[in-house]
Amino acid sequence: MLKHVSSSNLSPYKVQKCLSRDTVSLSSSLSFGSSGMQEPLSSRSSSTSSLHDVLPRPSKCTIKVYTKVLCADMEYKTLCINQQTTSKDVVRMLLSKFKMKHRDPNLFYLTMEVWMRKTGIPIRSVVVLEDDAHPAELQACHPRGESSKFSMKMRRGGLVKVFGGSCLMAGSLYKSLLVSDRTCITDLIQLVLHCYNSTEHHEKFSIFEISCTKDYERRLHPTEFPLQIQQEWPNNEHFAFQLRRNVEGIQRRLPWLRSPEPSGKSNLQWLYGRSSLGLHSLSENDDAFNTYENCFYI
Repeated sequence: MLKHVSSSNLSPYKVQKCLSRDTVSLSSSLSFGSSGMQEPLSSRSSSTSSLHDVLPRPSKCTIKVYTKVLCADMEYKTLCINQQTTSKDVVRMLLSKFKMKHRDPNLFYLTMEVWMRKTGIPIRSVVVLEDDAHPAELQACHPRGESSKFSMKMRRGGLVKVFGGSCLMAGSLYKSLLVSDRTCITDLIQLVLHCYNSTEHHEKFSIFEISCTKDYERRLHPTEFPLQIQQEWPNNEHFAFQLRRNVEGIQRRLPWLRSPEPSGKSNLQWLYGRSSLGLHSLSENDDAFNTYENCFYI
């Protein structure tokens, strides 16, 4: 005798759904929050980004920098910096506070003096900080029981005279600046602009090397070093640096340029004629680094 068997009321779709109730798909666009309710992934991603927004920013701290190299009457300056402030940033901040933006920041660097007591006898250690070092991090890593001291020091440099100041101020002939051997042409242009309190961009200007003996002029590349170029001159009285405004339509990538202006010889003679002092010349036996004693000339 055959028995009647009724078909199940569950559809294959529902059976598959029931079997996959405990299955989690990685490609699902829904997720479960802590409350057990479903929420879109987009809301979770926005929540994650909001967590990054509320993360604490680098904390600030104060450091004391001894700056007698800048001002003999002031022993130190206190600065507020953060963990990302570099030694070069500190140097620029100090020059700005002392109103010495026309001084070459490459001439200065920071040292960290540490006194340690391990065997009862104090041991002094002086560390020269690189330009990309972070003084705040170094101070935070230093033990509290040991004293530390930041000082500003000065490197050796040389005197460079730049003619052509009339393009920035009428009647001005030249500026004499103390620069480092690591100072490039771009840095030198910025220093000259600071001397005239000019807010123009340095890319609007170029510096030319002028020679009256070889009767030529050469536009210097922004990455060249003026002190090195000056040391290669056989006679400083026959060479000079001149600042000029860039002319529209001239490609600035050219290594040298002959302009329709007077030749290098006549141009340099014109500079000599305008200056009653003449160009500052160094004897062949003198080193450009020994022409000053911790001072600058304007």
